[in-house]
Formats: sequence, C-alpha cells, structure tokens
Amino acid sequence: MHSDGRKPQLLESSQFQSDLAYTNNLIIICPPPVNSMLYIKYSLGSECGELWWRRCLQGEMGYHGIEITIIMEQSQSFHNTESRDYYIDCFSCSNTSFSKESVILGTLNGKIAQKNVRTKQTITEFNPTERRTAMFCYQCEQTAKGTGCTIQGVCGKQPEVAALQDLLLYSLMGLSQVAEEGRKVGVSDPDVNVFTVKAAFSTLTNVDFDPDRFVDLIHQAAAKREKLKAGVQAAGGDADWPDGAATFTPKTTVDDLVRQGEQVGLKSYPGDDPDILSLKHTVLFGIKGVSAYADHALILGQEDDSVYAYVHEGLAAIQRDDMGVEDWLGMALRCGEAALKAMELLDAGNTGIYGHPVPTKVPLGYKKGKGILVSGHDLKDLEELLKQSEGKGINIYTHGEMLATHGYPGLKQYPHFYGQFGTAWQKQIKEFADFPGAILMTTNCIQRPKNDYKDNIFTSGMVGWPGIPHISDLNFKPVIDRALELPGFAEDKVEQEVTVGFARNAVLGVADKIIEAVKSGDIRHFFLVAGCDGAKPGRNYYTEFVEKVPKDCIVLTLACGKYRFFDQDLGDIGGIPRLLDAGQCNDAYSAVQIASALAKAFDMTVNELPLSMIISWYEQKAVCILLALLHLGIKGIRLGPSLPAFLTPNVLDTLVKNFDIKPITSADEDLKAILG
Repeated sequence: MHSDGRKPQLLESSQFQSDLAYTNNLIIICPPPVNSMLYIKYSLGSECGELWWRRCLQGEMGYHGIEITIIMEQSQSFHNTESRDYYIDCFSCSNTSFSKESVILGTLNGKIAQKNVRTKQTITEFNPTERRTAMFCYQCEQTAKGTGCTIQGVCGKQPEVAALQDLLLYSLMGLSQVAEEGRKVGVSDPDVNVFTVKAAFSTLTNVDFDPDRFVDLIHQAAAKREKLKAGVQAAGGDADWPDGAATFTPKTTVDDLVRQGEQVGLKSYPGDDPDILSLKHTVLFGIKGVSAYADHALILGQEDDSVYAYVHEGLAAIQRDDMGVEDWLGMALRCGEAALKAMELLDAGNTGIYGHPVPTKVPLGYKKGKGILVSGHDLKDLEELLKQSEGKGINIYTHGEMLATHGYPGLKQYPHFYGQFGTAWQKQIKEFADFPGAILMTTNCIQRPKNDYKDNIFTSGMVGWPGIPHISDLNFKPVIDRALELPGFAEDKVEQEVTVGFARNAVLGVADKIIEAVKSGDIRHFFLVAGCDGAKPGRNYYTEFVEKVPKDCIVLTLACGKYRFFDQDLGDIGGIPRLLDAGQCNDAYSAVQIASALAKAFDMTVNELPLSMIISWYEQKAVCILLALLHLGIKGIRLGPSLPAFLTPNVLDTLVKNFDIKPITSADEDLKAILG
C-alpha cells in the first residue's frame, strides 16, 4: 500500500505500454536493502542506456516484501522504437542481490514497467561518478527531490543540453559585460539587445531541448560580443577585459562545448557566500522570465531599452564578486521592476493589436472536421495561423494558456476559431495523442513528443525539440497541410463552456458594482488564485481552496494554474461572476491594475484591500512575476506547492520578514487564517 492509500496496478506483460517512462514515479517491490542505490540498465529494441535511481521515500510492506517508492532523477523516455523487447538489469551497490521472482516494477498510473526482468549479482566495483555528473539545475518547482536535477532534468533536459544552456548563459554574461560598458559611453546595439533576451528565454524550462540550436546561439553570442567590443572601444569605452566570460572562445564541436559548459554552471559563479549565490540564481531565473515577456512583447512591436539595460546589468553582475547580500536583494527587486515593465509592454502589444479582452464563452470540446491545436502563449502565431487557414475547412483549437485568446476581439472574429481542447501543459502527453489533427507549440511548455503524435507536432518561436519541424518564418503551410492529411474529428462533442476575458478593462468596467457590493457587505473578500500548474503532488490544494472559498467571496485567476478549477460553476454575486479568468500568466499585469484601481477607489493601499494572493509557481516566468509583486510592496503572499529550492534559509527568512511571504498549508487552515 502506498503512503496515500493507492496500490500499484501490475498488469500482464502483454499489456506493456511503451510510454511507461513518461511517469516520474516508479515502484519497485523487492526484498531489502532499504537504502540502496540501484543501477538500472535498460534495453528497448536497438536503444540502450543506463540510469541511476535513488530511493527517497521510506519503504513499507508491499505485496512481495518491501515497497520502495523512488523518484527518477531523470524523466527519460524509451523512444525511437516500437519494439517490445524490454529488459531491466538490476544491480545493487549494497550487499543484497535481486532475484527475478522478487523484482517487480509497476507504476501508479497503471502502466506496466516489467517485462523480462534479468538480474545480476551484487556489484560493488561500479563507480557512479564515471557517468557525466556535471549537470545541476534547480530552476523549476519540480526539481528532483526538491534539491536539484543532477543526472537528467525532470523536464526531460539531457545533461549535454544543460551544459550547453549553462555555456550560453555564460556567453550572455560576457556579452552583457560589454553591453553594460557600452551604455556608459552611449553605445547600445539593438541587435545585441534583442539577441540577449531571445537567447536567455531559450534556457527557460520546457522551451528548447535542441542541442544544435544552442551551439549556434553560443557562437552568435561570442561573435556579437567581439563586434560590440570594437564599437565600445571606438567610443572611448574600457577595452581591458579580464579573463572570463567576456574573453572566452567557444569550441567548435558539441562535445568540446559541453565540456566548457560543465565548468561554468550554476555553482561556478564567483563568491563563497551561499546567500549571495542564492540571490544570484534568483536574479538569473527572474531574468529568464523577464526575457520571455520581453521577447513576446517584441514580436508585437513593443520594447523598452530599460528592460534590455536591466537584463544586461543583471547578467553582468553575476560574474562580479564585489556585491553584498543587500546589493543582491536590491538587484532582485529591480528584476521585479523590469518584469513589470515587460508585462506592461506585452499587455500594450496584445490589447493594441487585438483589442481588450471581453467576456466570452468558450466550448470545451470539438466539432466534426479537420483541426489544428495551438498551445503555448503566442498571439501573433495564432493570428497568422488563423489568417492562413481561413476557408480551408480547418477548425483552430486552443490548448493550455491559449484559452485566454478567445476573449480578444481581433482573434475571435475568425469563424473557424472554435474552442478549447485539453487543459494545462503537463497534460499534453495524453491530450496531444488524443487530438486527430496537427499541433503547433508556440513559446514554452513543450514536453518530449510521443510516437503517437510526433509526426503531427510543429514548433515555432524559441521552442525546439530535436527532430521536430520548426516554423521560423510564420509560414504555417506545413502545419495546415498536415492537418488536411489527418482525419480530424468524426463528430461534434462539447462537454461544457467556460467564460474567459475578465482582464482589467472588463473588470474595471463594472468597478462601480464591485465597490458597492463591497461596501454593502455582499462581497467580503477577493482571492487571486493564480500561477503555474504542474504534475507534482500537492497542487490539488488549489482545487480544494477554490471549492471552499465562501460564497460571499470573489476568485480572480490567471495562468495555467486555473486548470485546477477553471470549469467550476461558482455562481455570481449580484451579477458579478465569482470566478473571473483574467487570462495568461503575463496578465498578472491586469490583476495588478485591478488591485491598484480598487485601492484608489477605497482610498487605501493594495495591502489594505480585502485581497489575498494564493500563488502557485513552476518556472521562471512565475519567478519574475513574484519579484514584480515584491517590487510593488505586496505582502502576505501564500506560495506553493513548495518553496523554491534556490532560496537559502537566510534569504527566505529575509523575504518572510520584509514581505510576509508564507508557504501554503491546507485549504481549511489558510482560509481560516485569512478570513478568521
């Protein structure tokens, strides 16, 4: 019996599913050892590999001895084959061997993980450090064991890609050192500005997994750095650069670049103080989020040099060793200021081109005919696809955070823009496989494509996956052609509708009703329940929280965390819906504007409003949004499902003292603490 009461469902070998490894949780039922390291060697058809799995939860009695739950330090997938020749070689680094009869692998989602188990005697001479162990990444909420991914990213990032990303960031730090010096003498290169945010965005979680693209970006960064140096020197700037990020020369081959990258990872940054290193990482991850929003805004023609200047200053500062904790706390809050500006630019781009969102009912389902599914965040890609597919008998559906796009007048005018298929990003493995049409992944949130749909999916923008066709020029003919080749839906099916479009204009349009309802006591409290969704246990808290919010309270939501409760019917208060969907994660800007307007109307500060923020985070966009809220002085934020691994106890204590940040507990406890 598992700790949460579930039992592993063990199936017959004939029911083996080749996608078993898409789960992050496996169960091994075997005799002791309780705290052993297991060396697992697998082979599936022509593909072989080796994995290290470490047990991290207590063993308890199972069907055949000790049931041990282990979390994979990798999210590898057995791919590139349809073969069912599957073997597990189990070795123990303790003094206990395994027998074929006692080793049973199963998964909690009902997928079998056992076929032809082959066991070996105990080995002690195998040295796990012989494998590449240079990877270290803890930028997302689901990082392995809550401390860091060291063998492969939970997101699916391979160690080689992690090293290339680290080297790209190092390259950008050197480029930023030169760019910062350039600004001192009046030199600012627009090409360098744009390149920096695009390249930094590419290292954000679930964006780009293609090593070849990182090789190109690394070499571009070095070339742009040297060109900029010449311009800075000609303008009278400092031309004396110490050895390091501003002078290194990238190697030619991928293997050599990987070796370079292994030397400049997160733990290599100058400084011995763990709190300073924690804050450097906080700023770096925040800059990744800022860069993502700056790139989204730039696509729509919006940019501001203050954002580029901060990104360069922050990246350059990471290579410094003369800044103290207070300096880095200030740098982190300034990252929040840059994030707010980037989100303001993106809001201006979205609303300036497509109009302010209006409340719109969106069907959850599909109708008969061909289809294209669009996921990610990019409105420009969606608009171009709508234009190019018009009149071709193809319906366009949204997935993930693209749901909010149905509220924009400039997009909803297209008659073949139909509805929402699926939910949050982490469900794409199943939902994309169920979609009988072409799929376009814009911006971030891609996962390893399954064989079921890998021939149907395309990427755009900074998104990349090896072997998946990439659209770099907004010409979506390949996507449209593929949709026409596929069968599409055979019938109509709509399960229900949800309403989107409650961004700041829509909400403030009924501000007088809201203010009167608050004064009369009809509305007691507002909750902003927003942020990222994810697969890690603990996120059901947000579902339970919203379900238990009293009927005299309003819930404002945005980003993909809404999928924990977006289809709930909470009713209304005097015609004002109790659940208001403000849009995508970047629409945190709208939420801030709503809060500021209400505070002004009541002649009080935002912190004095009957408003509580219940935030879920996953990746670096959420980090920069949190920093933006702290920059604005927002206090009392409840953050979950777990706190960032990159915050040291001292840094966290400072945030608690200055901003009253607190972890979520339980829905009942938190509601009682807030409402009394």
